[in-house]
Amino acid sequence: MTQSTSLLNQIDSPEDLRRLAVADLPRLAEDIRREIIETVAVNGGHLAPCLGVVELTLAIHYVFNTPDDKLVWDVGHQAYAHKLLTGRRDRFRTLRQYKGISGFPKREESPYDSFDTGHSSTSISASLGIAAAQELKGDPHRSIAVIGDGSMTGGLAFEGLNQAGHLNKNLIVILNDNEMSISPNVGALSSFLSRKLTGRSVTRVKREMEHFLKSFANVGENILHVLKKGEDSLKGFFTPGMLFEALKFEYIGPIPGHQVDTLIQTLQNVRDFSKGPVLIHVLTTKGKGYAPAERNPGDYHGVGPFDIATGKSLPTPPAPPSYTKVFGDTLIKIAAEDPRVAAITAAMPAGTGLTGFSEKYPDRFFDVGIAEQHAVTFAAGLATEGLLPVVAVYSTFMQRALDQIIHDVCLPNLPVTFALDRGGVVGDDGPTHHGVFDLTFLRFIPNLTVVAPMDENELQHMLYSAILHPGPVAVRYPRGSGTGVTMDEELVRLPFGKGELLREGDDVLLLPVGNRVTTAMEAAEGLTKLGVQAAVINPRFVNPLDGDLICEWASKTGKVVTVEDNVRKGGFGSSVMELLSRRGLDDVKVRILGYPDRFMEHGSQEQLYQLGKIDAAAITKTALELTNG
Repeated sequence: MTQSTSLLNQIDSPEDLRRLAVADLPRLAEDIRREIIETVAVNGGHLAPCLGVVELTLAIHYVFNTPDDKLVWDVGHQAYAHKLLTGRRDRFRTLRQYKGISGFPKREESPYDSFDTGHSSTSISASLGIAAAQELKGDPHRSIAVIGDGSMTGGLAFEGLNQAGHLNKNLIVILNDNEMSISPNVGALSSFLSRKLTGRSVTRVKREMEHFLKSFANVGENILHVLKKGEDSLKGFFTPGMLFEALKFEYIGPIPGHQVDTLIQTLQNVRDFSKGPVLIHVLTTKGKGYAPAERNPGDYHGVGPFDIATGKSLPTPPAPPSYTKVFGDTLIKIAAEDPRVAAITAAMPAGTGLTGFSEKYPDRFFDVGIAEQHAVTFAAGLATEGLLPVVAVYSTFMQRALDQIIHDVCLPNLPVTFALDRGGVVGDDGPTHHGVFDLTFLRFIPNLTVVAPMDENELQHMLYSAILHPGPVAVRYPRGSGTGVTMDEELVRLPFGKGELLREGDDVLLLPVGNRVTTAMEAAEGLTKLGVQAAVINPRFVNPLDGDLICEWASKTGKVVTVEDNVRKGGFGSSVMELLSRRGLDDVKVRILGYPDRFMEHGSQEQLYQLGKIDAAAITKTALELTNG
């Protein structure tokens, strides 16, 4: 379709959308899908979830008076069509680029983004809060939450549902049911929501039940009359409506999610006639409209640049294996030798590198759904029975399980290993996904050992050492490829609490942690050319620190620069300063390099390292200032 004939080019706000005839909306949906596919093919992003909700997005903005009616997207990675319809069409090609628009809803970006989202299962609670506030203010507008069936496995979603039914506010929850989150959904709830219960089998059961009851004169007719009272009670008994109605929601559905006229009529009826909490069950196809994504929606949930014609990723220069792959391969290797090793993930077996483990050791693999809190306490239960559980979760998502880490694992000192993938900035997904707080919120917990490998080879040894340690250990590693070092064949246990001196120097001590070690070594080489001799220590352990090694070289140089892919506040650098203070080395000059006291925006990892002043240039500049001062 040419630029001049695109309906999308006529849409600068939902007001423009509402001027169109309903019959024009399928054509607009095609335009939106084309724009999303073309943009994500270049920039990368969340493709399949966004393609699946195009008609639903059109219907919501067509029926409701957004932004006065408040729309909250759960997770938010399905909001690309929403962004295109709400004044960001001209900037859409900057999606997920540095200084461009975010891949998730952000209130500061648009009045149509009612709530900042990026983690799952938050929409119902947020929308209920909005609905309660609207009522207190005498605001007649509606509050709408769109939540996927994957997000519905999160406990927070049910906490919201539970209170919503109790408060009886005018809340509309739209359940986008595509039978998938990032990976295929798991758990009893997923089976309960499955459209298999709402299609041909339900119709057959209902017909057979009616025939059976009618065979009993009078009595059967009376029972059937009772069952048919209300909104199709028999169907409700056999479908998810039973669950939501038990929570005091009016249940509507399931309805087809790609028939925009049906969606509009349903939403109009709810808008005009429903009072109290309502749940609309909508069936959609993840990846709708792009054949490769429809065939393999999990592979196209989040993608890098790809060729539209084939769906294949664009070729990239050869790179070392990713930290995620090294983790997964190493865990398989360890599990082959020790039958006590088990692996746990929260709905992301592929993202955390556990697909191979799940195939090789299915009895020792547990996908708990989007439920990080449960994952941690479940692991604690395994550990009490002598197993050695490894919980693999992205750093940003582990924030949700802090209480369980403290109370259920560290307090009883159980041998649970936390594999924190995506530690540090993650790039284009931005602030909701950056794992830049974990060193801060983990290092203060008693009994918890916190380690960070400098490269992929050290990762495999750290994982092995962590699993064999008799208490809890968090192994924190970054997103992306390793450094390309040679991988040792044999796994070895690293000496507990001991760092490693990589380079001697009399002028300044560089103390980088994790992925900053290689960067600091680069800076040290550059400093030598400028006449500054820098010592470099790979601390390995964030908690406990190797106090003797660090203090020895801090005393020799009198100057220390710490570097971390983490916020400065309360992180690795703070722990070094506390150590020096305890040892009476208050005269040692210390500079802490880490992210400032604000949320880091989205951009490539290299851009953010530079912006956060933790790259080689910033290390060199800080060391020079310290030594020349």
